[in-house]
Amino acid sequence: MPHVVAEPCINCKYTDCVAVCPVECFYQGENFLVIHPDECIDCGACVPECPTEAIYTLENLPRKWRKFAALNKRLSRIWPRLSEKLAALPQAETWKTVAKKARLLSERPGS
Repeated sequence: MPHVVAEPCINCKYTDCVAVCPVECFYQGENFLVIHPDECIDCGACVPECPTEAIYTLENLPRKWRKFAALNKRLSRIWPRLSEKLAALPQAETWKTVAKKARLLSERPGS
């Protein structure tokens, strides 16, 4: 079962998870990361590395974030692959504990 990046990642974009992914299934947007569901091998290495606790298996994804499964699938097909750790967004620590950030999600690709 693939993993899903959910709302807590928005405006943080820590990439500790990317550094441990053995199959490079992360893709980056301007202020969010997603996992390609067809590439994820469900190893779980990324889960404990996420400082915002934003990564879940599909079966454990909280109900309030169910829409993020489809969002990960769709955006992973149009955003660029990310295969190395990058610096988090400048205000990541400020946004790390903020709830209800879905409206802030940018669908623009990362660079």
